[in-house]
Amino acid sequence: MTELSGARVLVTGGAGFIGSHLVDRLLDDGSTVTVLDDFSTGRRDNLAHHRGNPRLRIVEGTVLDPELVEEHVAGTDMVFHLAAAVGVRYIVEAPVEAVLTNVRGTENVLASAHRYTPRVLLASTSEIYGRSEDVPFKEDGNRVLGPTWVHRWSYSTAKAIDEHLAFAYADRGLRISIVRYFNAYGPRIDESGYGSVIARFAAQALTGAPVTVHGDGGQTRCFTFVDDTVRGTILAATHPDAIGSVFNLGRPNEVSILELAELIVRTLGSSSRIQTVPYESYYPKGFQDTRRRVPDVTRARRVLDFEASVPLEEGLAITLDWCRTHYSRGVAT
Repeated sequence: MTELSGARVLVTGGAGFIGSHLVDRLLDDGSTVTVLDDFSTGRRDNLAHHRGNPRLRIVEGTVLDPELVEEHVAGTDMVFHLAAAVGVRYIVEAPVEAVLTNVRGTENVLASAHRYTPRVLLASTSEIYGRSEDVPFKEDGNRVLGPTWVHRWSYSTAKAIDEHLAFAYADRGLRISIVRYFNAYGPRIDESGYGSVIARFAAQALTGAPVTVHGDGGQTRCFTFVDDTVRGTILAATHPDAIGSVFNLGRPNEVSILELAELIVRTLGSSSRIQTVPYESYYPKGFQDTRRRVPDVTRARRVLDFEASVPLEEGLAITLDWCRTHYSRGVAT
């Protein structure tokens, strides 16, 4: 049980990958939960196992509707704002929609929360750090981005504006905390959103198709199993010392994308070969990537007593078991 047992909680984006796992945990802990989701990337299947639960209400709608947001923020004790346009490919292909969703939606949520005074958790991203080479990334480190005409960086910029808004409202008394997610993965991953690289590799390997690695595969990431992500999110949302602060939520163990592909192929026992391809085969010409992305987790450990504990091999085994069942049915591809 947590401090949110019996609480009235709103989760925007609650049908998404991380959001649905968060809803699972909140319901298990005794919260009454309203999910607000437009189902653009969220899936009804992600919450289907809660059908009939009287403590769950699912509202189809968008955070871009200020009246709808206000209606559901009013009377809540806690707001988890996870609704966002996610997935690098989507951001690159639809930058206008992505920026408006991420900025205007957050503005609506925070303005309503300021009026009705629930506590708020804002989900942000490791993309905040951009192209910085000051690894590991510290929450108070500098951001380094590419030029504004490269749409790749519009997501980082939009989420940074979200954080600026959050801190501005904090100055006005809003009780808000921010978490920056580092490559969450687990069951319910989807190529169109969070966990996209693992989802894509798994889908390819399960069909025996070539597993396509962009660039030379030497770029590194740190992957965080979704159970750890959710646990850290709830700690940041409820700990009294987390108010007005931002936390990296990740497991600081680097793996190259090529190594990740090899591990997935090996774990699935796939006959797929690994093929390196230029970024332009998947993204528009001029796409820019970050070479390393590693969190400094000192603040989360010190303030929240949080440390991501699930090793990649263990989390991948669980995730790929899920992929075997669901991808073969065409549910998650």
